[in-house]
Amino acid sequence: MRKNIVAGNWKMNKTLQEGIALAKELNEVLANEKPNCDVIICTPFIHLASVAGLVDAAKIGVGAENCADKESGAYTGEVSAAMVASTGAKYVILGHSERRAYYGETAEILKEKVKLALANGLTPIFCIGEVLEEREAGKQNEVVYSQLAGSLYDLSAEDFSKIILAYEPVWAIGTGKTATAEQAQEIHAYIRKTIEDRYGKEVAENTSILYGGSCKASNAKELFANPDVDGGLIGGASLKAADFKGIIDAFN
Repeated sequence: MRKNIVAGNWKMNKTLQEGIALAKELNEVLANEKPNCDVIICTPFIHLASVAGLVDAAKIGVGAENCADKESGAYTGEVSAAMVASTGAKYVILGHSERRAYYGETAEILKEKVKLALANGLTPIFCIGEVLEEREAGKQNEVVYSQLAGSLYDLSAEDFSKIILAYEPVWAIGTGKTATAEQAQEIHAYIRKTIEDRYGKEVAENTSILYGGSCKASNAKELFANPDVDGGLIGGASLKAADFKGIIDAFN
């Protein structure tokens, strides 16, 4: 049975001290509750070891926002999948639209990152999605298909089954625009269909596909009510415990 998931992506926000404070607050907020979804927080690298050590692992999973496409070596400033795993983190966001747009991450680079993440026992949260021009040209389906096929469809069914997908309409990230619930359902259903075509119905049915793109407490319930939307990858609204909790509560 596929999981409902609410994952926070802190992006480049919060000093170490602020991040620890937010993680503690979230821990307290969820202490007496059993959320109806898996909760994950993906933090900057410098927070990982501290945050992974202080949250209740039964309630909150911890992930990185990226990892390197190399195993180890003379790559100054890079952080490997093995390093991420060594902090106690269990997840890693890969292929976020900001990484693709600002840092030139290609399908090939991402293929390597996925492979290394899986080899080190991490669960990739793999992001796909189209920009506004592509949406306006009606090309969203072919864009997400090429992103999936280019980085993931060489994987075995067993390895693909370990991946969480996040669909992010790039035109809705941080813009305040949100895909309508209908638009979200339509493309999530399409994504699931392409997985079924490649790996069969069982794998497709068990793959969690999250929505990312200006998702907040006020619209989360409507988005998550769709049969093919299994939760959210949350940016800005994950930076305050109360806002993030409001989205988690959309599953209650």
